Amino acid sequence: MPTALATVASVVVGSSNPVKVAAVRAVIHRVAPHAAVTGVGVPSGVPDQPWGDAETIRGAETRARGALVVAGADLALGLEGGCIAMPDGAVRTCAWAVAVDATGRHGTGGSLSMPLPPVIAARLLGGEELGPAMDAVAGLINVKHGAGAVGILTAGLVDRQAAYEVLVTYALSPWLAPEFWGA
Repeated sequence: MPTALATVASVVVGSSNPVKVAAVRAVIHRVAPHAAVTGVGVPSGVPDQPWGDAETIRGAETRARGALVVAGADLALGLEGGCIAMPDGAVRTCAWAVAVDATGRHGTGGSLSMPLPPVIAARLLGGEELGPAMDAVAGLINVKHGAGAVGILTAGLVDRQAAYEVLVTYALSPWLAPEFWGA
C-alpha cells in the first residue's frame, strides 16, 4: 500500500542512540525501503530523566525539530523516554515519538507504559536516570543502548527497539494515512 512516505529519501533521528535509530529504520524501511535513515545527536531541551508526558513529549519534539534543522532531511523523528510518578508513590515509564517534516506536518505517538519495581522507583525519585538505575540494579552496562528497562523487566519478550517501533508508527500516522488528516 503506497503512503506519503513512499518517496521519502532521507530520514533523520534526533539521537545517536543506536536503539532509537534502529527503531526508526525498521519502521521506515517497511514503507520506504530505499530511504536513508541516520541519527544525529541533538539536545532534547529537557532533563536527562524527563518526568511526565508533557516534558517527555517536549523532549521528543525538540529532538525532531533540531534534527530536521541540522540534517535537512525529508523527515525527522525524535524519541524520548520518561517516567511518571503515580499518586501511590509508584513510578511507571512513558515514551513518546514526534515526527516532523519541512512542510510543517507533524505527528505524535505514544505512550507505552510499564510499572517499575520499587527499587528502581526509589532510585529515580532520588534523582537518578532510568538507564543508569537499571545498570546498577541489574549489574549491566549501558542498558539504554540495548534491551532497555523494558527488555530486562519483560525477560526479553519486548525490547526497547520493539517498544519504540510502535511509537514511531503512531507518530507517522499523518503520513501513513494522510487522507484522514486533511492532507
